[in-house]
Amino acid sequence: MMRSFCPAIRRLAIVALGLTWPGAVAVAAKPPPTDNIIADFNSGRKPNNLGGDFGCWISDPADSAQGCIEAFDRGALRVIYSVDSDKPAFGGIWMRLQNLDATQYDRLVLRVRGDAGMGSTATFKVELKDAMDRSSSTYVRGITDQWQDISIPLGDFQGMANRKKLKEFVIVIEDRTATAKRGMFYIDEIRLAKPTA
Repeated sequence: MMRSFCPAIRRLAIVALGLTWPGAVAVAAKPPPTDNIIADFNSGRKPNNLGGDFGCWISDPADSAQGCIEAFDRGALRVIYSVDSDKPAFGGIWMRLQNLDATQYDRLVLRVRGDAGMGSTATFKVELKDAMDRSSSTYVRGITDQWQDISIPLGDFQGMANRKKLKEFVIVIEDRTATAKRGMFYIDEIRLAKPTA
């Protein structure tokens, strides 16, 4: 489903939807039963596995040089973005966590890959927000065009979010840190993992 966004994003989306990529399915080892799956995108529709909504956002929807579109793609979520503006630009994906208690977990894990044809940022910010709208954040670096599991210790998140009542997970692509200001990436299997024995 293509939404009415800025011309730059519409052009990227038209190109992306015309591309074929062999092996686009995110094949991963089954997570341990102790993990809490936030979103695996296997149903091809909303909500996430916790019953929460999700979608794209952008800092200035009136700026035609920035935008974001998400779509389901063979068991993953495809995100096409642009922060290629003369104005400050940032945006990405938000996902409701339904006041999730994450105190028994020590890591946030997600599968991600950039797109070889369109390019993608190798860096983005991840935020966790609590019920009081306090946030904690950290950066993910080293994203390539190959699927990889990114494991982020919850202790790496800087800020004041209360892990006992998490409201939202956010991926932020910033114009100042993005290695590609326009592109596409895929995300899959967002989960919280318990400490390993």
